[in-house]
Amino acid sequence: MSMLVEENSAKHRYEILVDDALAGFTAYLPRGEVLVFTHTEVDPNFQNMGVGSALMRGTLDQVRAQGQRVVPQCPFMAAFIERHPEYADLVTSPA
Repeated sequence: MSMLVEENSAKHRYEILVDDALAGFTAYLPRGEVLVFTHTEVDPNFQNMGVGSALMRGTLDQVRAQGQRVVPQCPFMAAFIERHPEYADLVTSPA
């Protein structure tokens, strides 16, 4: 099973593809260098397979690589960052 996380900037979201099928996404509002994440969804067919965690990891790694920060308004992302403090440095407060 291959998983790929990529940004769909036209839709303001990061998407995860599992074997080329859209399995989930996390949506954001762009605020300059800060991305306010508002909502995460994983297709029910792909739940309990680590897709949500892979989506968070891939998204946050790409945000870090681009020198951006996040405001995790989405409870799923907030909980993920709480469980994975290596991403805590990406969190900022809304401007």
